[in-house]
Amino acid sequence: MAEKFGSNHRSIDELTAEISRSRQQLGRELLGLRYELNFPAKFRRSFREQTLSWLAAAGAVGALIALAPLRRKKIYVDATSEKKAGKKLLETGFALGALKIAASLARPVIIELVKNRLTDFGTRSRHRT
Repeated sequence: MAEKFGSNHRSIDELTAEISRSRQQLGRELLGLRYELNFPAKFRRSFREQTLSWLAAAGAVGALIALAPLRRKKIYVDATSEKKAGKKLLETGFALGALKIAASLARPVIIELVKNRLTDFGTRSRHRT
């Protein structure tokens, strides 16, 4: 079942050498992974090597973005919803008009109230000092 310790025994020097080799291999693999995941450097290198292709692709994308609004979408509107929207717009207009009239009528009263409060506040502060 279990092997004896002495039968498959390696020396400490062999184990140390194997650990050193595995560390070196792990270091090389880590450097390779860093190289593969360095996307900014890859893009710069690709742009330097294939400048014309990158510029053509950028021009094509720019042209698509510029020409995309030229296509018009068809929008189908229900006639009943348009009437409802017009009715709500009319109601909102009347409400805003009434609010403007009420504000213009209430403005002198509000100004007089604020003026009285400020003059009362000013006379109180003079009497206290």
